Amino acid sequence: MKITKISHFGIQRKIVANMTTESWETIPHVTYNYEPDVTDYMTEYKKLNFNRCGTDKITLNTVLLKVIVEGIKAAPIMNSHIEYNRKLVRGTLKTFEDINISMPMLMPDGKMMTVNLHNFERKNLDEMTDYIADIRRRMGKTDLNEAMYEVSLDNTLTAFKKGKIKQTVYRLIGSKTGAHKVKTLSRKAKKEYESISATEKLTKKDIEQGTVTVSNIGSLYRGQRGNLSLLEIIPPQVCAFGLGAVQEKSVVVTDGHGGKFIEVRQVLPICIAFDHRALDFGELIPFLKRLDNIFDYPQQIHSWKGTEKDKKHREFTVTAI
Repeated sequence: MKITKISHFGIQRKIVANMTTESWETIPHVTYNYEPDVTDYMTEYKKLNFNRCGTDKITLNTVLLKVIVEGIKAAPIMNSHIEYNRKLVRGTLKTFEDINISMPMLMPDGKMMTVNLHNFERKNLDEMTDYIADIRRRMGKTDLNEAMYEVSLDNTLTAFKKGKIKQTVYRLIGSKTGAHKVKTLSRKAKKEYESISATEKLTKKDIEQGTVTVSNIGSLYRGQRGNLSLLEIIPPQVCAFGLGAVQEKSVVVTDGHGGKFIEVRQVLPICIAFDHRALDFGELIPFLKRLDNIFDYPQQIHSWKGTEKDKKHREFTVTAI
C-alpha cells in the first residue's frame, strides 16, 4: 500500500485520543435515541428572532442548550461526576448545582476545541448568546496548542499528586521527546502570548472539564440525514448528549378527535449516553418528560429570554465596548 502522508498527533488530538480511550476502557455505556417532533417548536424558535439581527440573534444551538439545561434541572443526577474503585467495588457520585457544559466548538482555523460554558443553569437565552459570542471572540487570540498544553499539564500534575507516577512519566516522555513532541511557542512568542489579557483569550478555566458534555453535530452539517447512535462519555462525567440536525420524517399524528394519520414533520434526533455504573434508565425519565413538555408546548421558550431591564443592560454594554 502506498502511504500518502504521515501525521503525528498534535496536542489536541493527543487529548482527544487519551480521553476517549479512557472512556471506552472504563465506562459501561448505555445510549438512548430520543426523536421528538419539533415542528411546532421550530415555528416558535423562529419567532424568537423577530426584530433581531446579526450577533443579537439567538441561534438554534443556544436554544437547544437551554432545552438540555431545563431537562437536567428536572433530573439533576445526570449532572454528576463519578468516582469508582473497581477493586474495592466502591463508588461515589458528586452531583453539582452548577451546570457547566463541555461543548466542542470550531476554532477560526477549522480545528476543534471543547470549551466549558459555565453556570448555564442560571442564564437566560440572551445571557447564553452573549456568553457564547464572547467565547468565539476570544478564540481569535487564542493559541490552541498553548491553551490545551496548559490543561494537559495541569491534568498530568493532578495525576502525579494522586500517586499515578508511571502515568505521569509516560505522559511527559510522550509530550517532550521525539517526533511526537508537542510544539509550543518559543520563549519570546510565549511571553508575548502570556501578555494578552485573560479577557481577550481563552484560558484554562474556559477549556477545563465541565459537568456534562453536549455535542451538536447538527450545527456542523445541517443537511445530514442520519443520527448519532453512540458517543463517548468523558470521565468523570456520567452523561453526554449528541444533537443531530432537524430532519423531515413521516410521523404518526393524532388529531383533535383521536384520529391518527401520517404526516411529514420535523424531527430532532438526540442521542443520550449515560454511565451504567452511575445511572439506570429510570433516572432519565424526568429529563425526557421535561423535554416532551417543552416540545409539546413550545410557547414557553419565549419566557427564557431576558427581561427589558436585561435588554437595556446588554445594549449599554455593547455601546460601551
